[in-house]
Amino acid sequence: MDIKKISEFLTPALWLAGGLMMLATVANAAPDPNFHIYIAYGQSNMEGNATNFDKNVDGKEHPRVKMFATTSCSNLGRPTVGEMYPAVPPMFKCNQGLSPADWFGRHMADSLPDVTIGIIPVAQGGTSIRLFDPDDYKNYLNSAESWLKNGAKAYGDDGNAMGRIIEVAKKAQEKGVIKGIIFHQGETDGGMSNWEQIVKKTYEYMLTQLGLKAEETPFVAGEMVDGGSCAGFNSRVHNLSKYIVNFGVASSKGYGSKGDGLHFTVEGYRGMGQRYAQEMLKLVNVTPVDPEPQTPFKGEALAIPGKIEVEDFDIPGKGRNEDGTTNDSYSDDSENHGDSDYRKDTGVDLYKKATGIAAGYNTTGDWLEWTVNVAEAGDYTAAASVATDGTGSFTLSIDGKSIGEFTVTGSSYDDFTEVKQKVTLPAGKHILRMDVTQQYFDIDYISFSTEQNPCDGCEAPCADCNTKIADVRLNMPTEAENFRLFDMNGTYLGVVRATGKAELRKNAASLVKRGGSYMAKSMNGRTMMIQVAK
Repeated sequence: MDIKKISEFLTPALWLAGGLMMLATVANAAPDPNFHIYIAYGQSNMEGNATNFDKNVDGKEHPRVKMFATTSCSNLGRPTVGEMYPAVPPMFKCNQGLSPADWFGRHMADSLPDVTIGIIPVAQGGTSIRLFDPDDYKNYLNSAESWLKNGAKAYGDDGNAMGRIIEVAKKAQEKGVIKGIIFHQGETDGGMSNWEQIVKKTYEYMLTQLGLKAEETPFVAGEMVDGGSCAGFNSRVHNLSKYIVNFGVASSKGYGSKGDGLHFTVEGYRGMGQRYAQEMLKLVNVTPVDPEPQTPFKGEALAIPGKIEVEDFDIPGKGRNEDGTTNDSYSDDSENHGDSDYRKDTGVDLYKKATGIAAGYNTTGDWLEWTVNVAEAGDYTAAASVATDGTGSFTLSIDGKSIGEFTVTGSSYDDFTEVKQKVTLPAGKHILRMDVTQQYFDIDYISFSTEQNPCDGCEAPCADCNTKIADVRLNMPTEAENFRLFDMNGTYLGVVRATGKAELRKNAASLVKRGGSYMAKSMNGRTMMIQVAK
């Protein structure tokens, strides 16, 4: 036999076999033990009745909190049941609101920094626990009102909500490990004598179907709205401890209704989410992270008047507060592109510049915060030292209240110039925040001074006031230059040729449709703001 021919045949065959084995290994990869999955079920308070949630707070994606779709919601960008998506409200159905499950996931992730949290959400407003009883749901739906029947069909044509939990949970177990169950239901079942036994039955059914052990799968139930129409049912909720050993209760104390006696407010859903997480963490023997506020990087609040070096943003705190806010002091969604070792552990893009350290690669949505101490309330001139090759923009705010919007234009990331704006500041300690609203630009510092605007004190309009030193210098006889003109949104308008600022203002009038403020950039790199009269 020709050994060479056998070798030539075996070599690709062995490669093929090895490749198939590798594919099989990938296909059967073990679930990630650091992907913790929780089932959330119940009626309207679990489903999420607060449709007036804040999209900038509640709707912001947490990078380590996911959900497994249990309903098909193309309008929300999650059309496929069983697939994993970012966990943002509404999670349960396509047109619901904020749920305690939203903030449960976020608080769990904040307390377990090396873990990703997954949520399996199934709930139906107004339902009895009977909907989740695998032996009784058909009888229950047969006698239910049409609105409830139609609502349950979100989980399949037969309304089998428990079946949908098991279906999606089995898919989720391919990716992670089911660690517990959270539950909020009972408002409909005040007269049901065997409610506790049916809740226990649904819990044990999930354990059996999913191969889970009770001692490893905590069950946390939530109290009804504090002082609400069903507050008396809370004794029944606590009574579940006689039927489920690995059990905890999320207290609703202090969280009243939104006015209907039944449903929590937005603040209530946030707070209940935190309390569900606190109880769950106790049951899995993890100490909850107590919220800690952010702190000044250099130990003391930065003084205003004074210069805020952007790289000295606050040290982040820990955890989340009951209102859902984090104690973070910055957000940078991109990988670290900076070349500076200063605070490199934060991931903020810090660069070494001729002027010092600057924050660069500022992406839309990034933000930084500093604790500041304003000496006196009043008007200040905010001057930001910035550089860009194009256009960028950002806003400044104090304690969440906007104090100014800034537009940046330029032709080089090494050419820093100040953009100024008058702002009004309150006295005392506050959180100063910069939000990037248009990428990209570099920023070195933000200074606050009590200097007057160059146009203050002019009897004539600022465009005609040529007695100030800056204007005198710019209007001294010199050679004509070409200037690129931009509006305050950064839109390029054209080129103007002028000798000095007065002529620049006059000639710019032919390019603009209306009077106002414009940015002019000379070909040698000078940038200035001009007032154009029409």
